[in-house]
Amino acid sequence: MLTHPLFDQLKILRCQGMLEALQEQLLMDDINRLSFDERFGLLLERECILRDSRRLTNRLRQAHLKIVDACLEDVDYQSSRGLSKMVLNRLSQCQWISRKENVLITGPTGIGKTYLGCAFANQACRQGFSARYVRLPKLLQTIVIAKGDGTYIKMMALLAKTSLLILDDWGVAPMTDCNRRDLLELMDDRYNQSSTIITSQLPVNLWHESIGDATLGDAILDRLVHNAHRIELAGDSMRKNLTKKLDKEKE
Repeated sequence: MLTHPLFDQLKILRCQGMLEALQEQLLMDDINRLSFDERFGLLLERECILRDSRRLTNRLRQAHLKIVDACLEDVDYQSSRGLSKMVLNRLSQCQWISRKENVLITGPTGIGKTYLGCAFANQACRQGFSARYVRLPKLLQTIVIAKGDGTYIKMMALLAKTSLLILDDWGVAPMTDCNRRDLLELMDDRYNQSSTIITSQLPVNLWHESIGDATLGDAILDRLVHNAHRIELAGDSMRKNLTKKLDKEKE
């Protein structure tokens, strides 16, 4: 008699995991062999698993990753590009995010910088951190638009509180004075509060020049570089290598 009202109450409370687990239990012939505590524990476990899964799905959706299936477990160590498995294993623990540190990934085009950035973001989401991927040139354009439509303060606050921000393609386009000041504002908001990943074709020692202003460059890099882990990649483009491999397979 209480079965259907109980289902309705669980739906009202949005306990979908418990509802599904209870429905499954009622179909089991030997379920009464379990004690009340055991049965209730199974219901709670299912609810917790479902809610954790939903939170992870939401974090990954909000991250807007360019490579949605990138993960550290699938990183290619066979290609010769100077990638240390020991370093990645250490960074995969995400303690550097808890310590509000940064990661700087540099190397030539096609070497896998964006993949690594997205893989770190995926790992961060799985460990409960929020993440957001964006190409730096696009972000700077979006900030200019936000100033015009009145969403600038809200946008900057959202970026500032994101646990891990991935800024892809640093240095591929010249910055205006407005861009530099906006970038400084963002880095200042995030300094010692959250972590940032930068990917760039330029080596770090050329970043100051790419910013285009000595004073602002000093201020931006001071908040970004000194507490950062560096991953410097080298070698042939992995895209080119993949193309060559596919061509050989067609022969």
